[in-house]
Amino acid sequence: MIECHWKSKYGIDCFGCGFQRSLNLLLEGEFLESFKMYPALVPVIFTFIYTALHLKFKFKNGARHIVIFFSSAVIIMLVSYFYKLLL
Repeated sequence: MIECHWKSKYGIDCFGCGFQRSLNLLLEGEFLESFKMYPALVPVIFTFIYTALHLKFKFKNGARHIVIFFSSAVIIMLVSYFYKLLL
């Protein structure tokens, strides 16, 4: 695993802490544990896949959907980050 520079320097998690471990858990089939580790993983992956498909097939309103998906993923990241900080 790649060490988090932010966490090693400041001693607190960054917004992306847990992404790698969550991706490993997801690839191993541990879906619930992956979600608990980093809830924004699936929306982020979905956003990247949708963006790649939109670049290839030019979906109608695709750009608007990408903004909505990305915004949703960021909101989930922020909520889970502050939830982890407060606990």
